[in-house]
Amino acid sequence: MDTPPPLPPTATPGRRRGWLVAGIVTGAVLGLAAIAWPVVRAVIDSGITRGPDAFFGEQHLKTAVALIELHRVRHGRCPESLGDLEFIGPMDDLALESVEYLPNAGRTEHWVEVRRGFLGKPDIEMPAEFWRGTGYSPALRPRSARRGFGREGPGHESDR
Repeated sequence: MDTPPPLPPTATPGRRRGWLVAGIVTGAVLGLAAIAWPVVRAVIDSGITRGPDAFFGEQHLKTAVALIELHRVRHGRCPESLGDLEFIGPMDDLALESVEYLPNAGRTEHWVEVRRGFLGKPDIEMPAEFWRGTGYSPALRPRSARRGFGREGPGHESDR
């Protein structure tokens, strides 16, 4: 008498439970993210972060400009990218991640703008004296920049 072939092994109950728990946790995380994102956007759009955005945005801009200008003094040219800057501290990373930077082809001048303050894009105005003696050039502003820079530097009334 011939015996039937053995049945293929099935997943053990513990293995099924693990997949079920992983699926539930993943679903919960994705669900919370879907709910949290509109809430964060609503908070930013309400304007409640304007003060902190301006405070942190100005600090991020000043930190980035100081590090760019230090590089320019030491090396005779602006850095090719913000990744070329030396002696970066942990807080400097946060500032550099919050700005957009673009040097000219010869790296003799640069354009820089704050893209994020605390949570949103800050509305800051730097005086003309701030840019005097730096390699900043508003002519390097890319067309894709949402907000322009005029002769006086980022955020000046001449940009509006």
